[in-house]
Amino acid sequence: MNILLAMIPAFFWGTTYAMTQLTLPDWPALLLGALRALPAGLILLAIKPSKPKQADWSILIKLGAINIAVFFSLIFIMALTLPSAISGIGMISVPVFAMLFHWVNSKKRPNLLQAFSGAMLIGLAWMLFDPSTISLNPIGLMAMLAAISCIIVGSTITKALGSRIHWWTILTWQLIIGGTLLLVASGIQALFSPEQYINVVNQFSLTNGFGISWIILLNTVLGYSMYVWLLQRMSVVDFTFGGIANPIAGIVCGLVLMGESYTPHQYLLMSGMILASIAPTLIQLFRQRIRNPTASV
Repeated sequence: MNILLAMIPAFFWGTTYAMTQLTLPDWPALLLGALRALPAGLILLAIKPSKPKQADWSILIKLGAINIAVFFSLIFIMALTLPSAISGIGMISVPVFAMLFHWVNSKKRPNLLQAFSGAMLIGLAWMLFDPSTISLNPIGLMAMLAAISCIIVGSTITKALGSRIHWWTILTWQLIIGGTLLLVASGIQALFSPEQYINVVNQFSLTNGFGISWIILLNTVLGYSMYVWLLQRMSVVDFTFGGIANPIAGIVCGLVLMGESYTPHQYLLMSGMILASIAPTLIQLFRQRIRNPTASV
């Protein structure tokens, strides 16, 4: 049941790329980020009002900037420049970068299995993203790497705050703060490049409204509420397996909604990357089951 719960936010996040391309293809990334974050934060504040303590504002501002303002902007840059399946698959390399981050930052050396799986995932990604076989926007790829960094740093800070600040307060105010920062940034962008924003207003359609509603209510209000709540209550095993719903959603939505198609070899590489990302956890779980058959996950 825990794994199924973890799959829900991961699945909705995996739909972001195709849904943006389908319903909001010409919208500025900064505006999309602001519209995703600020309304969702205000909805959560209305459902359950909360007020941070004076000492918590500085850390919440950092979280809002990293987890929301920067991360959301990068996600929408990816959504507007990369195929849905590639974005979803690329994001499963988070464990590799997290492993390197903790190795450098906390001197926590990965074990042999983690290192092997990480090397395997990098090798498969190198073959999948080979410029001779697939043409990808370099801006989108750089945005992907930066977004992965935001996930690692932001998740580390959020996890550490679990016992200090209530999860609802963390979620609500990082969305409001990050959304406000994005709103200011998009306002500045509109002053220098007003054409895109004028087109958004003049050409607004029901399709745009559906896309915005999906991103606000399902991707953000539901997805982030479940994520932050589950982050304090679930094991790494549950999150690892639940996270595979993200690339699967990206692949399926890209195929169904955007008509993306790849060669059997490329789909095989994608499958290999998904398996490599969960292999250490899967083997560790198998070993635990052998040592203690009655243990629950």
